[in-house]
Amino acid sequence: MSRPRPDWTPPARDGVSPSRVAVGNGPWPDVAAFLAARLPAVDDWPARLARGDVLDLHGQPVPAHAPCRPGAVFWYWRSLPPEPRVPFEVEVLHQDEHLVVADKPHFLPVTPGGRYLQETVLVRLKRQLGIDTLVPMHRLDLETAGVLLFTVQPATRHAYQSLLRERQVHKVYEAVAPWRADLALPFTASSRLQERPGEAFMQMAVVDGEPNAHTRIELIERLGVPPGEPQAGERAHYRLTPLTGRKHQLRAQLNALGLPIVGDRIYPVLWPMPAPGTPPDHARPLQLLAREMAFADPLSGLPRRFVSRRRLAMARQALPPG
Repeated sequence: MSRPRPDWTPPARDGVSPSRVAVGNGPWPDVAAFLAARLPAVDDWPARLARGDVLDLHGQPVPAHAPCRPGAVFWYWRSLPPEPRVPFEVEVLHQDEHLVVADKPHFLPVTPGGRYLQETVLVRLKRQLGIDTLVPMHRLDLETAGVLLFTVQPATRHAYQSLLRERQVHKVYEAVAPWRADLALPFTASSRLQERPGEAFMQMAVVDGEPNAHTRIELIERLGVPPGEPQAGERAHYRLTPLTGRKHQLRAQLNALGLPIVGDRIYPVLWPMPAPGTPPDHARPLQLLAREMAFADPLSGLPRRFVSRRRLAMARQALPPG
């Protein structure tokens, strides 16, 4: 059974774009029963339906006891209990008709998911800029700060996202991690990464086989032993240039070299998530920064280069120009 493709999308509400759900085959007596069964995690469907917060394919409010036929499509807006505010701001580095470039802080997720909705870069930017069509061109981990690109127009989105698929984007990261005197730098780490099975799926494992992840590692500066932490050993400030784009590539490869990034809560040991409603320890951010992205614009052919104005708390370098 083919599902109807909506030719209209409701506007965002408070920066949150609408979601839609299609009705499959099933003995649903009415819309309320279908929604309760299809999306049981939402416990306020009766109230939403009474407020008119569930719409049909044409934008009309759906009564709770309306018939529910296979193939029907309903719009709704995701909502969560109040989220602890991430006390850091998103800075807009660049904006034009095709791209928005943000300077992401640590601890702020890129897109809604799980326990995060309002406290995400995407929703904050939609509210700040009033652009409902923003879509991230790529991802950064919640703990990682730095340059993050968003496309504006659906018609040109593919052209920009294809740059990443075809590896035509030059990325530069920085990290603070332990110092290894026996590791000759610069060095290109080449390894095969794959997800761990079961509950450890969050961690990528370095396994035998043809390498699928390559990163050039350069030394920016040796930082010495952090004051008051002699047990930590000497640390260094590194420049990382990924040549591929695997999940957790930088974090997993540095950890495999005995250089786990300072503040990493996934490598080498996976820490538990804070309890719902409990903010993370903002005093110890992951020392990983997406410093720079550069590419030839697929529409104009002109060179583009965007550089973060942020700095790693444990690094000593001055802010970069631009």
